[in-house]
Amino acid sequence: MSADAEKDRLPFEPNRKRKKSAKEKVQSATEQPSEATKATASAATNRRTNKYSREETSIPEVVSRRMLRRMLYFSGLPVVLGVFVFFVSYVLIVQEIAVLPNVVVLLTTLACFGLSVVGLSYGALSASWEEDTLGSLLGFEQFQVNFERLIGSWRQAREERRNSSS
Repeated sequence: MSADAEKDRLPFEPNRKRKKSAKEKVQSATEQPSEATKATASAATNRRTNKYSREETSIPEVVSRRMLRRMLYFSGLPVVLGVFVFFVSYVLIVQEIAVLPNVVVLLTTLACFGLSVVGLSYGALSASWEEDTLGSLLGFEQFQVNFERLIGSWRQAREERRNSSS
């Protein structure tokens, strides 16, 4: 596959080749690459796709569980708080204990659920990504380190994309 065709593929698109039209058949017949060229192109593709093994790129089980615990904590508490605020507001309004505008109930509940979404990301980034290091309770130090790693990998990927397209 050419580099342009690889960029146009969807993430989970099968590796099957589509049928060639008559025009493409004529072009491919006139441009028959040599066997050596095919071998070098396939070797380059294999090097690019098999850069790292699956074990090297997967998250270790210890780190994965640590991230999951933090994500449940930092997103679960705001969800519970949002549901609690909603039901307490309902009781206050129905029992006529307090007069609350609908917008106040909506915004406080929405803020709690929004905080829960932010908590998912913070939970993953605040966990220690080192297998032997537990990290602190709230994970401020780990968040800073992991966020810098994340930004660095984005920059590196952008540079590689620019260099490969040039």
